[in-house]
Amino acid sequence: MDRPIISQINVSAGGVPKLPVASAKVTELGLESDAHRDLEHHGGPERALCLFPMEQIRALQAEGHTVRPGSMGENLTVEGIDWARVTPGARLELGDQVLIEVTRYTSPCFNIKPYFVGGDFSRVSQKKHPGWSRVYARVLRTGAIKQGDPVRLTAAP
Repeated sequence: MDRPIISQINVSAGGVPKLPVASAKVTELGLESDAHRDLEHHGGPERALCLFPMEQIRALQAEGHTVRPGSMGENLTVEGIDWARVTPGARLELGDQVLIEVTRYTSPCFNIKPYFVGGDFSRVSQKKHPGWSRVYARVLRTGAIKQGDPVRLTAAP
């Protein structure tokens, strides 16, 4: 891959899997057309977006897991970015308008259990498997994004 991109944008009316859309408006609370069933553990300004890389999805599939873009609840499936640098405090530009900052690693949720061999959803736990977690981000600058837009890591801690 020549440049990092948004491989897929994923939304749902609440829960998983999140399904692909071609484009979305990004607000301070996340994707305009996305919703959450459990507002105690998901959503809000510090968890406005959830990201995960396509490369990790492919690696998990090679291990026999049935994960696919959106099945783990990520809003943005990205591709071509150095995931080891996407850590809390990292800032990413999405497309021409949106700027986000990673706030923390996500905790795996039992709702993604069916996508993992033996139900072991801890496979994407940062504590048990560093570098394999999804991340949450806050939105610093709102705007529109579309599938295929560039992703630029502008600051890393």
